[in-house]
Amino acid sequence: MKKLFLFLLASLVVLAAPPKFLMPEEAFIPHAKLNENMQIQASVEIAKDIYLYADKLKMEIKKGDGIHISEIISPSRVAHEGDMAYLETPHFVVNLQKESRVQGMKSIEFELFYQGCSEQGLCYEPLSKVFTFEIDSSKLSVLSAVKEPAVAKIPLKTSQQSVDTGEVSQTDAISDVLKNSSVWVILLTFFGFGLLLSLTPCVFPMIPIISGVIVSQCKDQGVCRAFSMSLVYVLAMSVAYTIAGVLAGMFGANLQAALQNPWVIVSFAGVFVALAMSMFGFYELKIPDSIVAKVSSTGEKKGGMAGVAVMGFLSALIVGPCVAAPLAGALVYIGQTGDAFLGGAALFAMSLGMGLPLIFIGTSAGKFMPKPGEWMTLVNAFFGVSMIVIAIWMLERILDNTVTMMLYAVTGISFAFYLGLFDTEKQQHHIKKSIAMLIFLYSLAVFIGVLGGSSSMSKPLEVFKGGTLSQTAVQKQLNTTFVTVTSIEELDIELAKYKGKKILLDFSAKWCTACKELEEVTFADENVKAKMAEFVLIKADVTDNGENEKALSKKYGVFGPPAILFIDETGEVMQAKTIIGFIPPDEFLTHLNKI
Repeated sequence: MKKLFLFLLASLVVLAAPPKFLMPEEAFIPHAKLNENMQIQASVEIAKDIYLYADKLKMEIKKGDGIHISEIISPSRVAHEGDMAYLETPHFVVNLQKESRVQGMKSIEFELFYQGCSEQGLCYEPLSKVFTFEIDSSKLSVLSAVKEPAVAKIPLKTSQQSVDTGEVSQTDAISDVLKNSSVWVILLTFFGFGLLLSLTPCVFPMIPIISGVIVSQCKDQGVCRAFSMSLVYVLAMSVAYTIAGVLAGMFGANLQAALQNPWVIVSFAGVFVALAMSMFGFYELKIPDSIVAKVSSTGEKKGGMAGVAVMGFLSALIVGPCVAAPLAGALVYIGQTGDAFLGGAALFAMSLGMGLPLIFIGTSAGKFMPKPGEWMTLVNAFFGVSMIVIAIWMLERILDNTVTMMLYAVTGISFAFYLGLFDTEKQQHHIKKSIAMLIFLYSLAVFIGVLGGSSSMSKPLEVFKGGTLSQTAVQKQLNTTFVTVTSIEELDIELAKYKGKKILLDFSAKWCTACKELEEVTFADENVKAKMAEFVLIKADVTDNGENEKALSKKYGVFGPPAILFIDETGEVMQAKTIIGFIPPDEFLTHLNKI
């Protein structure tokens, strides 16, 4: 009986004993490391049934000697016990900047402040830990002015800034799809994004390329051959997009932008001119033999498949360097998580979606290819001219608009003569002669318009109208309202000058197709221009893609143009309002009205 009593008493003591609480160093384990981009990756590992107060998390450079925190990217928080908290281990990316005087390697002390509670009711006192890092200041951008206080609360500028506003930017929304969806949902979603992007200017220039490849190489080899070549072209294009995207996401290296070098553009334009000449029958040329020979000694035996693959790979990087919201979202995800595999798979699926219409077009070119004869000669000539037009279109990135318009005009007039516009043979086909006449008249109008000072391909003669503002003048008038900057320092000067005003910051480049469409279609719309007058307009020109341009893009999280950012009266970027890629005038006007 006594033993039973003692057992019950011991049980009551055990059950009545207070819960065992973890020591602070067991409940919270802070971590911080420096990556190769000189970003601090910080986290606070929390034990089971422990949570962190979001507003108690702070980060500070104690001994920085000119090194400062510029931005902190944080995960999302949740409401818990009446406060915003982290219920799982949060991971942060801390971006640093330097004062202009700082050079070489610098030692800094980085302090992480945190506080949290146990679900059993115990709240721990505020804690902190100091980490020491050696910083290579040459990899940091320059800070225009030191910001006070030195302590940065979480969130400062985070990828989840939209949590507080109830809005999410296109890029963040797509990045969240990658974070929160299953692999198959992600791949199907990005394949759908690719199909939508196939309707944009990024893909249009590739249509005459793939069609020309099929016409010049397939001859009488049928639909299967055309399908195989189209598939190889698209797969190579997809591989190029994937590699470029993963590099941009992980290292901030925009491979597409790097290839917008005048020498690269001129060389690739020369390839298209050479292809055009071969289609006019001046000589036989695979696509192209010189490149195929370097890539694969069996390229000729395989009927130019290696050449088609090379053309598809380079076309993706040089012909259509566009950045759209789905691409930017994938790059943000790769940059934040380091998950290059999933991010790359999403980009590959998106590229296949973009290429699906190209496969259809290429296969159709093989199916409906006419029998050898006069029509086949005309088809070859048509695609030859298309190749020349693509070459001129590429040269628009480095040549004056007047020069490229003159090249278009001369090409059109020459093609009209080739079609036999002024031949006197009675057997001349009326349809062909009518088409030749239309091409000649339009090309002549462009030629005369250029001589009169026009730079509008759509309305070349409007410059001669009295009292009516030509499209050229409209565009020039619009461009004078933009202040152009190419570096962080130049932008900081403009931001300081217009402090207290709303700012529209447009990242653009001369080699960017969608950027040109934004300027000529969206920004030129009268209603849009009237609304844009309410903003200070600044254009970040990243055409050269030098160190200054790269630093500017990196600071604002822009992977490539076009990107439109909005800065409020306090100088903060309105992340949820950021636009990536082309946007039609009506949609852009609606967007502006909400700011």
